Amino acid sequence: MNTRQRSRLPPLLRGSRTSLVLQGGGALGAYQAGVYEALSDRTPLPDWIAGVSIGAINAALIAGNAPERRVERLREFWQLVSSGAPQRLPGWLADRPTLNEWSAGLATMFGIPGFFTPRLSPTLMMGGAAPMLSYYDTAPLRQTLERLVDFDRINAGEVRLSVGAVNVCTGNAVYFDNKTRKIGPEHIMASGALPPGFAPVEVGGELYWDGGLVSNTPLQYLLDNQDGGEPLVVMQVDLFNARGSVPVTMSDVLRRQKDITYSSRTRMNTDALAANVNLQQAIADLIGKLPPALRKDPSVQAVQAQLTHPAIDIFHLIYRDKPYERESKDYEFSRATVEEHWEVGLRDMRRVLSHPDALQGRAQTNGVTTFDLGEPGEPRIRRPLASPATTRSPHEHR
Repeated sequence: MNTRQRSRLPPLLRGSRTSLVLQGGGALGAYQAGVYEALSDRTPLPDWIAGVSIGAINAALIAGNAPERRVERLREFWQLVSSGAPQRLPGWLADRPTLNEWSAGLATMFGIPGFFTPRLSPTLMMGGAAPMLSYYDTAPLRQTLERLVDFDRINAGEVRLSVGAVNVCTGNAVYFDNKTRKIGPEHIMASGALPPGFAPVEVGGELYWDGGLVSNTPLQYLLDNQDGGEPLVVMQVDLFNARGSVPVTMSDVLRRQKDITYSSRTRMNTDALAANVNLQQAIADLIGKLPPALRKDPSVQAVQAQLTHPAIDIFHLIYRDKPYERESKDYEFSRATVEEHWEVGLRDMRRVLSHPDALQGRAQTNGVTTFDLGEPGEPRIRRPLASPATTRSPHEHR
């Protein structure tokens, strides 16, 4: 980042660590790419990226490329997966909802370029007794990752990368983190191996599925594993909205079911995590008020250190569905839709950045403050009930 760009930043961001938290959501992930494009020339580049599923793929494309090539690589990936004949259907064939459904249906039949291909095996006619673990083969994704991502760069540790998966046998969530292990294509693929579409991926002799089966938002891992006393800024970009209207059609029912399942109850969990961290900080502050003789006890000092957190500001942005989107929205990779998702992410993030105080934060306050950036118009205040967490609009002056 040049000096001129840096001088435009709020004081907090000039000296803070920054992180990017990317939720899973298949084709909706183009929205995250647009958000990153807007962020890339206006804010500090992220020191840490945590992702699940498509969020893990976007994270690898960012962490695994030089800053000046990241947007280019993201665009190359999203153009590739929307380049097949079924994804390039001409708009005059039908109205937008029908066109999207055709595109999604054809994707299930023919696959997605650079991502997955159908397993054309007669054993699939056996239904549940078929001796197969998935309907699709993700070998094309490995080739795409090997071509577009520099894993040597990831493992050099310039940017911390964490991607979530689930151990098939234990059901436990696992994060592959370049701070603790060497990351390869298999780790990214494991994070996005959503059954029964995709087969589990072997890593270190164990089989893993998509991390979204346990939690589609990797925020808790980031808060549990952040270290250092410097303020931390988190940009959380979610692709499924926990809020929605009452369904009136079967398609609406399926879409709402998916939203509720994969949103990871975005607002509630973000507020609950913030409340937990802030409660720990409150206890640490109380320990600091004990008489000096007690404060000097090694065990008390150890507890206080464990419960003390730096200032953590979470800026929460959620993609909002278009009226014509159906339950197939996460596997509808038409070029028109991919480009639209990208442009919406770019527009939403630029709107946020256009407000002078949008990323001001609260560097003087330990614990977590959350800011909701996802509502139409200006960002608005969001306060969790009976919680030590502070949540407010970036425009609320102190």
